[in-house]
Amino acid sequence: MPSLKDLRLRIRSVKSTQKITSAMKMVAAAKLRRAQEQAEAARPYADRLGRMIGSLAGSFGPGEAPALLVGNDSPVHLVLFATADRGLCGAFNTSIVRETRAMIRELEAAGRQVKLLPIGRKGRDLLRKEFGDRYVDTLDFMGKKKVGFADVETAAVKVRQMFDAGEIGAATIIFARFKSAISQIVSRRQLIPATIPEAKPSNAANSAQAGPQALYEYEPDEEQILQALLPRNLSVQIYTAVLENFASEHGARMTAMDNATRNAGDMINKLTLNYNRQRQATITKELIEIISGAEAV
Repeated sequence: MPSLKDLRLRIRSVKSTQKITSAMKMVAAAKLRRAQEQAEAARPYADRLGRMIGSLAGSFGPGEAPALLVGNDSPVHLVLFATADRGLCGAFNTSIVRETRAMIRELEAAGRQVKLLPIGRKGRDLLRKEFGDRYVDTLDFMGKKKVGFADVETAAVKVRQMFDAGEIGAATIIFARFKSAISQIVSRRQLIPATIPEAKPSNAANSAQAGPQALYEYEPDEEQILQALLPRNLSVQIYTAVLENFASEHGARMTAMDNATRNAGDMINKLTLNYNRQRQATITKELIEIISGAEAV
């Protein structure tokens, strides 16, 4: 049984840990608000860009579409996976790494070769021993308070260069899509071939409410515009995925630190109760010894 001194030291240690986790929770909450605003602001642009590419792609016949829209014959599939640069965010990193392993097994079972491009230190370190020989490059954001478009452009340039050289035939990014502070959904997004949004079904009633549909004339022609938009769309899709992952990381860390703070409070209560009981038992024992000694005299 631990002594009273040991219990006091343990209570003091847990209280110090509780202060740290509480502070980290508040910092994560402040960062989450900014990251969430940044991720939500990028979504409309990415969605609109995808719809425009889908509209332009419809004007090409079989075999006429640009390579980024249809891929190539290379058997190599590049998998980008975005994780955090730091830990203390619960199962956030391990869930993305688990999904990455699952996708690698699926691709290998289909006879594809897999190359990896980790984004974030934690995922890179977790899979280095197992798949380190498949890394084509690495990217992290240590020391950056805010992720900018230029920060992820290097990854997009690397993907385009590998595709243009025929080293890869397809590319997918795995990340955590932000839903709320307590919910992050691990998702896959196909980068090459470019994903074309499906047209929403419409009926007569919806068409009547929407009014006449706009007709667009492109200048220069559709092919030149699409050749310019597809590389930018690749960069935008990677950038929005990283922003979603960044917001998800702070949400997961805030939730993890909140749980840690609550658990520390419960532990402090249990230790304090144990301390008080042991202290009371010690005092009672001393009183009994004093009384017994007095009666013996």
